[in-house]
Amino acid sequence: MRSHTATRWVFGFMLASFLAAPAATNAAVPKDEKKDKAKPAPALVIDSGSFGVFIKGQRVVTETFSIHQQNGNSIIKSQLKQTAGADATTQKSDLEITSTGELLRYEWSQDSGGTLSVLPNNDFLIEKIIVSGSAKTAEQPFLMPSSTMILDNNFFIHRAVLIWRYLASDCKSEAGNWKCQQGPAEFGVLVPQDRASLRIRLELVGKEKVTVRGAERELLRLNLTGENFAWNLWVDPQDQFKLIRVAIPADDTEVVRD
Repeated sequence: MRSHTATRWVFGFMLASFLAAPAATNAAVPKDEKKDKAKPAPALVIDSGSFGVFIKGQRVVTETFSIHQQNGNSIIKSQLKQTAGADATTQKSDLEITSTGELLRYEWSQDSGGTLSVLPNNDFLIEKIIVSGSAKTAEQPFLMPSSTMILDNNFFIHRAVLIWRYLASDCKSEAGNWKCQQGPAEFGVLVPQDRASLRIRLELVGKEKVTVRGAERELLRLNLTGENFAWNLWVDPQDQFKLIRVAIPADDTEVVRD
């Protein structure tokens, strides 16, 4: 059944389920095969594409993203390019997590200058910031576990990863319908650009018919809320729960997968 395959894919990012073959002795392994085994595993593409960000119907930002899995870890890369305004800037982010969602590293930069990174350190997450035009590094610790989600500003692919974690840990398929724990699930997240930690809530609403680029589609809707925001998100249960659309009513903003 497709839902079982998808459940394993979300957040586990298609971890291999093949049984290992019985180990052979060194003498039985040809030299060429030994060399092949020493090579790093090729990267597996989990998702890639772009989102268009529209404010009042006008496209203002394009986010181009990719998610790869290699050696059991997942690398989520994203680039934001402004499509409106005279002072267009580009931002890049690079997030790496383990197959169980533990943070390995997060890096952000923009072409106008300035960088930041987040690394786990025992029970803390340490954020290092270099402000544009300065060579001095500032550090800020957060008493948060390495399982904390990164939800940085404007990177919508980070929200997709959050949804996969939620569906894998709090939901299951029953007779073709997704059932989740009663009430929204809470997550602690870090927003590096704001240098802030937040508590957010994610809740599955259910199937809805939604018009996306002029075509009607049946998608799963989820609500993402926090102290000062409320977003509606839709994923495709027939296509590995990929994020298709985001609506932010308070800002008259819509995000649509290209």
